[in-house]
Amino acid sequence: MNYTGEIAALCTAIFWTITALAFERASLKVGSLSVNIIRLFLGFAFLSIFSWIYRGKLLPLDASADNWSWLLLSGMVGFVFGDLFLFKSYTIIGSRFAMLIMTLVPPITAITGWLLLDEKLRWLSILGMFLTVGGISVAIFSRNTKNGKLTLKLSAKGILFAFGGALGQAIGLVLSKFGMKDYDPFAATQIRLIAGMFGFVVLVSAIGRWGSIGQALKSKQAMIGTSIGSFFGPFLGVSFSLLAVKYTQTGVASTIMAIVPVLIIPPAILIYKQKVTALEVIGAVVSISGVSLFFI
Repeated sequence: MNYTGEIAALCTAIFWTITALAFERASLKVGSLSVNIIRLFLGFAFLSIFSWIYRGKLLPLDASADNWSWLLLSGMVGFVFGDLFLFKSYTIIGSRFAMLIMTLVPPITAITGWLLLDEKLRWLSILGMFLTVGGISVAIFSRNTKNGKLTLKLSAKGILFAFGGALGQAIGLVLSKFGMKDYDPFAATQIRLIAGMFGFVVLVSAIGRWGSIGQALKSKQAMIGTSIGSFFGPFLGVSFSLLAVKYTQTGVASTIMAIVPVLIIPPAILIYKQKVTALEVIGAVVSISGVSLFFI
């Protein structure tokens, strides 16, 4: 059997683990908006160089009008809407919890794929969704020692931002598959990045934040984190995610890519010295188990 899509999805999970940690550090230094727009331009530069070497084309000018329209829409939804919320959640609840909430991407992706691409959705999917949500709940809720009531141990705003990120990524992924068809995944990512860059340029101009972008470019630590995140995120991560959905079902690809909350735990403990409770680990495992059940 050909497991190209599944292997690409596993690589994507590893790349996104690295990029989540790198972007969290950079966003805390200079703000999520600055990191968002800088990493898109860096990612586009990486992709353009790679495309020139790999395809002999610097820009995706060989894409059809249909490719361009759907992939531009996908880029606006995924990079502008989704990542704007996701990166903001990094600064509020951290990348580890943000990535846990992002395990909602596969159920949302499957439902969207069912609605737009006529992909199968079975009763086990409902059970998987409950397990996914249950696992997230175990990790983000704690019991008050005084009155025994369950309370959020994270910022509600941060959770909502992360959910917005999950929604944007899921819909963007389905739109990518719909628009990519047989087109090259790396060139398709270039088109998505063009949409993202345009969207953020308009946003930054509208709110007058170019000064903060300039300050971010002068921060050595922020630029190191943003550069690492850009290489493993918009360049390798997003491209491999499109490679994954090209060669396997969107749901299967999303399931494998959703293991980031487990992959991110060891570096969070060893590198960033974060305290991780047993319930948070259990919640991550249960959530991913639900995601896996979603696509049995």
